[in-house]
Amino acid sequence: MGFLTDEKLVIVGAGGMIGSNMVQSVLMLGLTPNICLYDIYEPGVHGVFDEIQQCAFPGANITYVAPAVEDMGNPEKVAEAAKKAFTGAKYIISSGGAPRKDGMTREDLLKGNCKIAADFGDNIKKYCPDVKHVVVIFNPADLTGLVTLLYSGLKPSQVTTLAALDSTRLRSELCKKFGVKSDDVTGCRTFGGHGEQMAVFGSKVKIQGKPLSEIIGTDALPQEEWEKLRNDVVQGGAKIIQLRGRSSWQSPAYCSVEMIRAVMGGEPFAWPAGTYVKNEKYQNIMMAMDTTLDTNGCSYKMPEGTAEEMALLDASYAHLCKMRDELVTLNIVPPVEKWNEINPNL
Repeated sequence: MGFLTDEKLVIVGAGGMIGSNMVQSVLMLGLTPNICLYDIYEPGVHGVFDEIQQCAFPGANITYVAPAVEDMGNPEKVAEAAKKAFTGAKYIISSGGAPRKDGMTREDLLKGNCKIAADFGDNIKKYCPDVKHVVVIFNPADLTGLVTLLYSGLKPSQVTTLAALDSTRLRSELCKKFGVKSDDVTGCRTFGGHGEQMAVFGSKVKIQGKPLSEIIGTDALPQEEWEKLRNDVVQGGAKIIQLRGRSSWQSPAYCSVEMIRAVMGGEPFAWPAGTYVKNEKYQNIMMAMDTTLDTNGCSYKMPEGTAEEMALLDASYAHLCKMRDELVTLNIVPPVEKWNEINPNL
């Protein structure tokens, strides 16, 4: 089997549903044979390792690392496991945070998961400073990605967060509404935060070549129905939890693997990614923009939309800044003006 690269990929949180799906997707898409599964819960990641081995993927070189069950509460043993897993890594995808549960928003996970992100970034700096790219997907991803970037010492182009699901959910809802195939709906984009304040852009969307803007407000899609559809996109993750009893795992696993595939030199990534933004309008934040992922990492340009859409993006940015500032209050990150002391690339 041919692979894009033979460089080491570490999947953090590999014992969970998202992580285990990522491992399988990586091998099925032929990204790299050298995959290290890392988790703090040994029985779970051990089970994933055994199952993947039993798939008998040609050429696969799978390893797993975790502290022994009796050592899970021992910081020294956990650090030893992290060192073993991260050393030599060139690519990392992390789903290694607490999952969202029924009734929770992504923002409810802020404190605990951002502390995990700080440790994650520190491990990158200590054990694999030459890593090429890191994808962070555990929620609230905009903030966990920001904290990871800060403490890793990496360049902004080297750390991205999963934001694509909001755009794919917009396409999914429109496909269901109009009874068309996925490829018949183009231009679906959401920008800003991956949370309750995301900015859903519809002005570039086309349904079988017809602009959505010409359909909204007609009998085919009354304005109030469009507003409901946009809200369904925002609440798409919550609906999965209600239907399946746990947060989504197949879609975030696949989309994050597609992101890593793009930076490995594979197929272009078709959706927005969360990236570090610092320009004339938005400062020192991680959020979904009009991005390009390739072997140089992530680059972005400002989204284009209607005045209403840009106002929604402004509101999303303001919401993210409020959450970022809360991390300062919680002593998880220092004030923004001191970030350069921790990461000179910011």
